[in-house]
Amino acid sequence: MAGLKDIWVYLSASPLLHLTLTLAAFQLGNWCYMRSRMNSLLNPVLLAIILIVSLLVFTATSYQEYFDGAQFVHFLLGPATVALAVPLYRQVERIRHSALAIFTSIGAGSLTAILSSLAIGYVAGLSKTALVSMAPKSVTAPVAMGISEQLGGLPSLTAVLVIVTGIFGAMTGPMILDAIGVRDWSARGLALGTTSHGIGTARALQVNEVAGAFSGLAMGLNALATAILLPILWKAFF
Repeated sequence: MAGLKDIWVYLSASPLLHLTLTLAAFQLGNWCYMRSRMNSLLNPVLLAIILIVSLLVFTATSYQEYFDGAQFVHFLLGPATVALAVPLYRQVERIRHSALAIFTSIGAGSLTAILSSLAIGYVAGLSKTALVSMAPKSVTAPVAMGISEQLGGLPSLTAVLVIVTGIFGAMTGPMILDAIGVRDWSARGLALGTTSHGIGTARALQVNEVAGAFSGLAMGLNALATAILLPILWKAFF
């Protein structure tokens, strides 16, 4: 054990250690996901989070220390989001012809996500701070945290809820859509992007390019819709 501890101390001094561990954890999670024939319950993001958290707890490594080494992955979130424009551009004609249905479905989805969160939290007796922190949970993390902070919520709590919502939606969304008979790839993409933001979009892109394009569009438009609707609803009701 002493030998392993010495090796870990040596490796932990490298700034690339946690970046390498992050990439390795995701690759292992993705391998399990592909081996399971893309079973949505074995979401690679969820598996990677479990592996990384377990390792940090086992080695008593602080999150800040881990983030200092793995922050390059965080930096790539921006370019990865911009890259979603590529499949979106390829489906531009289809999107143009479905504009009314797209805006209607995203508006309804945004309202449902906000109102259901507020209703559940209110019935559970949560404080106003917790309520407003939970309300933008279906929006991509940077936007959700900004909305939460502006309305008096806790951005850190919002970030956790956003991640949980994204993973849960990516895991259960495809099964629910299958169960209710939604087969159209554009409709499936809109549903995943509206409810599960980036993680749902990543899942959609793995399955079908059309679904991925519509999911990326839904993720962006839902962020915009929530940024407009949530402050209005919050001031009206609370």
